[in-house]
Amino acid sequence: MKAPLSALLLLTTFGGCAAAPGIRISDSDLSGRGRERGEPEYQVQPVTPALIQQLARSSAEAAAARRPDPNAAELSRYEYRISPLDLLSVVVWDHPELTSPTGQYRGPEDNGLPVYADGTMFYPFVGLVKVAGKTVLEVQQELTRQLRASIKQPQVSVRVAAFRGRRVEVTGEVKNPQTLPVTDVPLRVSDAVAKAGGFVAESSPSAVTLLRKGQAFPLDLMAYYEEGDVKQNWMLQDGDVVHVGHISRTSVYVFGEVKRMGTRPMPRGRLTLAQALGDSEGFDYVTMRPVVYVLRDRGAAMPEIFRVDVENAEGLVLAAQFPLQPRDVVFVATNELARFNRVLNQVAPLVNVIWQGWNMAATSKQAIGR
Repeated sequence: MKAPLSALLLLTTFGGCAAAPGIRISDSDLSGRGRERGEPEYQVQPVTPALIQQLARSSAEAAAARRPDPNAAELSRYEYRISPLDLLSVVVWDHPELTSPTGQYRGPEDNGLPVYADGTMFYPFVGLVKVAGKTVLEVQQELTRQLRASIKQPQVSVRVAAFRGRRVEVTGEVKNPQTLPVTDVPLRVSDAVAKAGGFVAESSPSAVTLLRKGQAFPLDLMAYYEEGDVKQNWMLQDGDVVHVGHISRTSVYVFGEVKRMGTRPMPRGRLTLAQALGDSEGFDYVTMRPVVYVLRDRGAAMPEIFRVDVENAEGLVLAAQFPLQPRDVVFVATNELARFNRVLNQVAPLVNVIWQGWNMAATSKQAIGR
């Protein structure tokens, strides 16, 4: 009975290696996966210094190709244009009855003149004046011209007492999401975020979205803060919505033979492979094979797959230089001994049941023989 039992044990153990618990990833497994799907073989790219340089060049080219701010040319000559619902303050020197009709001790907003929905404003001795779309200087010149018929050499000053006509919104992961007025000072994305209280711990500055007239424009504010890329800091206009994304939008996933698997956020939108492994409390040296794979989804195209051999110092240096991208999957491979041990653990209960059955049968046979 012992020989058949031993044979059964060996057959069960080695036959179960293919069904060992866990994920099996190797170069041949990944290449074969493409063939199974009727696609070209997936190419596993070893990470080398040349590949690191190539990725750096690609990143620089992508940064250079970023869409510039369409309003950038207007920033140096920016002028606020009056909108309906704004309040205007008009001062006519030596004529307090025109300057402060509600009293000199009232504030500018109390004495302000509203711009009606049709873009006009009423002013004494002038009547309705079209002011929407004009600058304060143009309105000042128009009022001065028309007041000459009633006042000798009128000296007129115009300013906006309250900016209420043009607004932008700041939403998402900021301290105080709110609506902000567009004023006579140009408002950029970074200004709007600062006015909303700045970022919070859950913010992803590299995942900011500007919604404008039904279109979404992704912006990387970290590129502006760290690299001075002004193309990522657009000037805002009426109706814009700035949404600061959650840090989960820029995360990677670490699996395999590490001490702590899970999702790893990308602080400031930047993370290297070595940092992701370090955040996972390092390798499980008992079960790991010194190979790390990075799987990168490219949508409809075949995924990019990178392999880093970390059995020596050079591999660890390359891991420290390899930049991850959001939603990358990092997998640390399993060694064959660990897989074999897992198979043993899986079949041990079955072998124990078979052994107990054989032992009971042998005991019964001996009892009958007596």
